[in-house]
Amino acid sequence: MPLQWRSMKPNDVAGCAEIIAAHPVIGPRYGPAIKDLRRSWLRLLGSEAMTTAVFEEVEKGCVTLAGVGVGVFVRDEFVRELKSPPQFWFGPELSKRALRADSPVLSDREVREANSGEGLNELVWETLPQARFAERSEIYHLMGRAYIEIHLGYRLKEMITSQAESPQRLQWAIDAGGLCWDAKAARYVKSVKNGTDEFARNPHVVGITRELECGRPGSWVGTLFDYQPPLLYFSASEQRMLMRCMSNSTGTNSALARELDVSLPTVKKMWLSIYERVSENAPELIAGNTKIGAENKRGKEKRRHLLAYLQDHPEELRPVLRRRMAHPPRKQFRRLAYGFGTI
Repeated sequence: MPLQWRSMKPNDVAGCAEIIAAHPVIGPRYGPAIKDLRRSWLRLLGSEAMTTAVFEEVEKGCVTLAGVGVGVFVRDEFVRELKSPPQFWFGPELSKRALRADSPVLSDREVREANSGEGLNELVWETLPQARFAERSEIYHLMGRAYIEIHLGYRLKEMITSQAESPQRLQWAIDAGGLCWDAKAARYVKSVKNGTDEFARNPHVVGITRELECGRPGSWVGTLFDYQPPLLYFSASEQRMLMRCMSNSTGTNSALARELDVSLPTVKKMWLSIYERVSENAPELIAGNTKIGAENKRGKEKRRHLLAYLQDHPEELRPVLRRRMAHPPRKQFRRLAYGFGTI
């Protein structure tokens, strides 16, 4: 049956956390910390530092939860800690620490600063299918495609995948482009000395840095390091509205107002701000004036062109510091083509 994915909502958290708790290998790793998992996800949900995917099977109008993927952007100190001996299972540790004042997860402001500067450390908290879907290869293919779609457009510095529950999942991560961290040598290596079975049984790190990826032939995960800075620098509220539009490009302004829980005049004001910003920095994108009247043909055509551009330029919808737009330069309108890989 068809599988699909979407972002996590608050009422998804309990079912998604149960997938982790019920897993015969991952669940016991959490121990008492499993009780903190649901609370930590609820606290982080909707923040700039959390990325999510809920996987579902749809059959005759019936929707079944098929799997979950959660990632977070974390501090440099936490990355150094999880790489240093003795290593630990970072899922349970995140569940506990995300509820504390000294959480290793970045604040919204810190995400914007890092994404506008040296880059982000992306840590895959967990990615697991429901037990009944675990033998279906298409869910792993969908997980890979969702991961790319979610993370394209960020300025990533290092990516660390979830700690594998089996040698097979570990090999999957390696085949996708990940390298194994050798804690004693303090460096990433292509293979492990004692085999994948022992490596997967103990706390481990599999990841890749921007510097290492740039020095080897491209892998599908390397696509995520192909970063271009944004041209338009939309506000956070404008980005939220545009992302809603991209998921439903035929939606009306009235529908957008209801979904965003704002007034219709607020939506129209945001469109005016968006078009003025685009007109100043990429006039080729929306020919004609920037006035927005009724939802007429010209307005729909401008919106269509803008959304098509954003589909190819996800960096425009990622969190950045807007202070860089104090004196926006005139730039040549650009188009990029991204190559997607599947696993």
